[in-house]
Amino acid sequence: MAVASKHIPAPDRVTVKTALLSVSDKTGIVELARALSQRGIALVSTGGTHKALSEAGLPVRDVSDLTGFPEVMDGRVKTLHPGVHGGLLAIRDDADHVAAMQAHGIAGIDLAIINLYPFEEVRAKGGDYATTVENIDIGGPAMIRAAAKNHAYVTIVTDARDYPRLIEELDQGATSLAFRKQMAAKAYARTAAYDTAISGWFAEVLDTPMPQHRTIGGVLKEEMRYGENPHQKAGFYVTGENRPGVATATLLQGKQLSYNNINDTDAAFELVAEFPAEKGPACAIIKHANPCGVATGASLIEAYRRALGCDSTSAFGGIIALNQELDGETAEEIVKLFTEVIIAPAVSEAARAVIARKANLRLLVTGGLPDPRIPGLTAKTVAGGLLVQTRDNGMVDDLDLKVVTKRAPTATELEDMKFAFRVAKHVKSNAVVYAKDGQTVGIGAGQMSRVDSVRIAAIKAEDAARAMGLEKPLTIGSAVASEAFLPFADGLLSAVAAGATAVIQPGGSMRDDEVIAAADEAGIAMVFTGMRHFRH
Repeated sequence: MAVASKHIPAPDRVTVKTALLSVSDKTGIVELARALSQRGIALVSTGGTHKALSEAGLPVRDVSDLTGFPEVMDGRVKTLHPGVHGGLLAIRDDADHVAAMQAHGIAGIDLAIINLYPFEEVRAKGGDYATTVENIDIGGPAMIRAAAKNHAYVTIVTDARDYPRLIEELDQGATSLAFRKQMAAKAYARTAAYDTAISGWFAEVLDTPMPQHRTIGGVLKEEMRYGENPHQKAGFYVTGENRPGVATATLLQGKQLSYNNINDTDAAFELVAEFPAEKGPACAIIKHANPCGVATGASLIEAYRRALGCDSTSAFGGIIALNQELDGETAEEIVKLFTEVIIAPAVSEAARAVIARKANLRLLVTGGLPDPRIPGLTAKTVAGGLLVQTRDNGMVDDLDLKVVTKRAPTATELEDMKFAFRVAKHVKSNAVVYAKDGQTVGIGAGQMSRVDSVRIAAIKAEDAARAMGLEKPLTIGSAVASEAFLPFADGLLSAVAAGATAVIQPGGSMRDDEVIAAADEAGIAMVFTGMRHFRH
């Protein structure tokens, strides 16, 4: 049942007489407290914050002076008391509230500076269960919510970056209602994100990836110039997931990444991570979230050249992802082509010097590769809802491949099959990928008809062959992968016509027997993975 309002108008300006400070992250807190004290504001504090302010020589009362009750239970209980929450929640212009404050000896609190136990950091570092639970803040969120609810009279500040704005307000003699509203909105967003992190952690440790209530929270890393199109607004939020990638990368040079840059760079780095660095250099070139070319090589520069050779036209203005440290020689080759972003686990000083010649080229370093096998969640909004699923962490190397044709693949064909299937996992459906000798030679993406994807991939291969001065496309003798089952034999026959000698697909079509018969008649090898990789 809704609670009736007394319709007491909020004052525009509120003079701050008493401030409560209770922070886990003490960045700038002594300097702020000193500024508050110099402006005649009485300080009240808790635990470690009280100790820090006292040691700095500031006049500060302990919160127990308000509550008349000491901290107990290792600090678990210290602010959950009417002396604190009454001071935060009292409506100063309500006679009944004022009478209650006087009757119970409750003093008003006009300003609350509060941040929370570092639950997100402890979770990200993989703290043990007991330690993680102990870092769930109770009193902090309760005080934040109380102060934010009563923003008509109380200013709540939860972010040290807002300390300078607070001082500017106080230098005007009092805080404004507009400022208090902004801080209250920010405070509720903070506690919401905090509770999201806690509920998400419980879902992980209890292995309930689809709990009854699912929230997704993040911290604004940067407000973007625009979204997917110039008329759309956008922001980049980070969730705190401990996964190397575009969200955790350091931008070594170049202008701000756009919404599309971030989306494409994430797709590129997740794809190249399918190829572990210890197994050799690999390169992926992405355009509009689809790969133009992917390749391995004896060296990083060879991997790049082979990836570029698959579709050098589409690679113009693309994203380049590498699975090993970018070296100077490879950097010299990359800067010959207009490129939006390079992302790599590490970058040598020689490479940085080369890339520096292209001031607008964004260079990202991640410190490592994401593990494709690690579980996680992905989300997509729909009208009125949110689609959430576990990350596609299926790996072809972990699957029990089933040979379904009379002819088994050769060892070389099998390696090409696996390579193609790794790439197809990261291509928009319907997806078809031709591969040969650790290199994509034709990619068909996102077509409504799978047979069209087969044909487009073959056309791309022919175009690449002409660009390299070859008489025949590299699809001759290649392996072809489909990320979902081939519903009819026509797609397979088109691949055979393009020169493929081996096919890898999930299987599971009502017409599998027909497709297998067509493969046998063509004399090619085919294996079923039993796992599909739709990507929409």
